[in-house]
Amino acid sequence: MKLNNILAIVAISAITSVLSVWGFGKFTDYQNAGLQEAGKLPVNYAGFFGNNNTPGGLVDFTPAATSATPAVVHIKTRTKARQVSNNNTPRQRNPFSDFFGDDFGDFFGGPRVIPEQKASGSGVIITDDGYIITNNHVVEGADEINVTLANKKSYKAAVIGTDASSDLAVIKIEGKGLPYLVYGNSDETKLGQWVLAIGYPLNLDVTVTAGIVSAKSRSIGINDRQSNAAIESFIQTDAAVNPGNSGGALINTNGELIGINSAIASPTGSYAGYSYAIPVNIVKKIVTDIVKFGAVQRAYIGIQYPKENISDEQRKELGTGYKEGEGVYVIDVPADGAAAAAGVKKGDIVTKINGVTVTSGPELQEQVTKFKPGDKISLTYIRGGKEVTVPLTLKNKLGTTEIVKITGILEKLGAELAAVDGKTAAANQIAGGVVVKKMGEGLLKKTRMQEGFIITSVNDQAIKSVAELDKLLSLNKGRKVKIEGIYPGFEGMYPYPLDLSDVD
Repeated sequence: MKLNNILAIVAISAITSVLSVWGFGKFTDYQNAGLQEAGKLPVNYAGFFGNNNTPGGLVDFTPAATSATPAVVHIKTRTKARQVSNNNTPRQRNPFSDFFGDDFGDFFGGPRVIPEQKASGSGVIITDDGYIITNNHVVEGADEINVTLANKKSYKAAVIGTDASSDLAVIKIEGKGLPYLVYGNSDETKLGQWVLAIGYPLNLDVTVTAGIVSAKSRSIGINDRQSNAAIESFIQTDAAVNPGNSGGALINTNGELIGINSAIASPTGSYAGYSYAIPVNIVKKIVTDIVKFGAVQRAYIGIQYPKENISDEQRKELGTGYKEGEGVYVIDVPADGAAAAAGVKKGDIVTKINGVTVTSGPELQEQVTKFKPGDKISLTYIRGGKEVTVPLTLKNKLGTTEIVKITGILEKLGAELAAVDGKTAAANQIAGGVVVKKMGEGLLKKTRMQEGFIITSVNDQAIKSVAELDKLLSLNKGRKVKIEGIYPGFEGMYPYPLDLSDVD
């Protein structure tokens, strides 16, 4: 390629960048969303717009980095020493604990002490009065949170709310006129696009690294460790990210926030080539829900689909002509879900959400996460070679369109729950109930209950839905309750004690 042609291409890129920055002052609908005030620029962006061009059209990261770093903070946490019971450790389990509780713990080895722990991470200021986004795993369980700005000013922070499913948290410091990052549009990120990661890796001072977007809608299974309803549709980059970067900013060359750095892929625990950020369009929705409602208003289409690609053998077993990348294959459609009401059936292939093409589970999840229960969307699917578009009203995990109030109970149970289907209820001669589809690591596991159990009552009060279970357990916070139910195919009722003493 001739030198003149190369310079022409670079010049066009530079002009496009400048025009994009100039247009930023108008604030798109994406930037108006959430907690940020429309038409208002933070002081840290002063003098940025129109100055992101250099002689010869070369890309210069200086304006973006200079504008963004004041709004990225260092978070340090302290967790007090704690005593924990050894009852769940098989070798030291008290054989009489089921009868006497933990009162005899000292005789059988006693409780062990977890010493005080200190940790650090990063965060992003998103309003001038001190709302900060970070990762859930940065602040989870912390008794004390300290935030230090790039100018070395320090503040005590309080947790506003967290969401383990997406690994996001909102904390707040008391301040006015603070620098903050403005939202970009993560849907517009392109493979090969330059991005900057900003944070406090390895307990160092504020650090900026550069890389490109190397993949989108990536799922790596990391959030499965802390939630049974994990949300993952990461932006993958090769910008260097290390421990301590968690919760920090991923920005584009316009200085806009396009993601929250959350994870790295590494065999050693340190950076080995790839890092992962939560797209800002997901972040905005979740953060706004936490601040406005106290809980994430998560919407569900009401379908089951494979988390990973379907193999050739699975395609043959399913008897489908489904081709990889064609869309999202529907494995099952729960009877009480939104998709069933819209006429979606097992074997359909979902191809679009509100006109946006989806070719994988993470892409579908990313689109649906932007909405709340009760929102009406269009869903496009293929059936018998024909493409069909239908209206669909999204529901919450309780199977309704109501706003979910935070109770903390269902999350603390740690299990995947669903209303039992009519066929199973009839076969077992019950009026209804809630089936434990997956146990998880929460309170329910401590009861020794097994997967497949159908909960039919709490303290002798019948339940027929997840919403009713949530309501009864919420009324009994701080107490011990009796859960009863059946195992399909087995006779008799099985009781389990559930201790909610530590649930606020």
